[in-house]
Amino acid sequence: MSEAWADRLKFVWPPVLIALVFLGAWQLLVVARDIKPFVLPAPTLIAENFFGGLDLMWGTAYYTGTTALLGLVFGTIAGIVMALLAQRFIVVNNLITPLAAGLAAVPIIALTPILNNMFSITSRTPRVLVTAIIVFFPMLVNVTRGLVQVQPVQLELMRSMNAQPRTVLRSLRVPNAIPFFFTGMKIAAPLAVIAALVAEYFGGPQQGLGSRIASSAANTAYGRAWAYVVAAIITGLVFYLIVVAVERWTTPWTGRTSSA
Repeated sequence: MSEAWADRLKFVWPPVLIALVFLGAWQLLVVARDIKPFVLPAPTLIAENFFGGLDLMWGTAYYTGTTALLGLVFGTIAGIVMALLAQRFIVVNNLITPLAAGLAAVPIIALTPILNNMFSITSRTPRVLVTAIIVFFPMLVNVTRGLVQVQPVQLELMRSMNAQPRTVLRSLRVPNAIPFFFTGMKIAAPLAVIAALVAEYFGGPQQGLGSRIASSAANTAYGRAWAYVVAAIITGLVFYLIVVAVERWTTPWTGRTSSA
């Protein structure tokens, strides 16, 4: 048990040490150069606002996190369904892939106001849709690759046994796509938080992190604005770590060796 903890500490202490050095240098720079908070607030000021309003930070992070989660779920489901169709029908692949690439290239700041006009700006619908669109592309691309890039020898073996397409899909293609699915999730989960946060800048309910960051900066409460940024970073990390934990729990044979 002690050896296991020692092995874990080997991976934990380097980033912790780097973070402490970075924060110390940041604090020293702000104090030594007398940098004003509107340019760059000190870490101590950010920490004071963060821990001083911890309940508020939790509430706003929870609101943005649930919006991101809804978009992540819908975008993932849509990506998986389209990947299954693209793998089965070449015409669907030729139609969906360019369309998905085009949607992924649309900036969030251009997409959000359009969806706000199409749906009620006071609801979460535009923000969830923006998040789902951003999530859709990496999930479609990664799952499609996993379904298509199977070993030719294994595929030929299944065909020699006269296996039906659904049997090949269930027994060969889906298991092969699992590591690709989690790779897509590791990309999509933090992106979902970013998309939800950016979408909150363009009106609507003010309970989310994006809205709070904008209002705090507008009211010259720069320490509090950066505290909300810290809450957003933590939220994104939580999403990513949950995906990693689920991967290692459900697929221990691939969780430590698949792409990060």
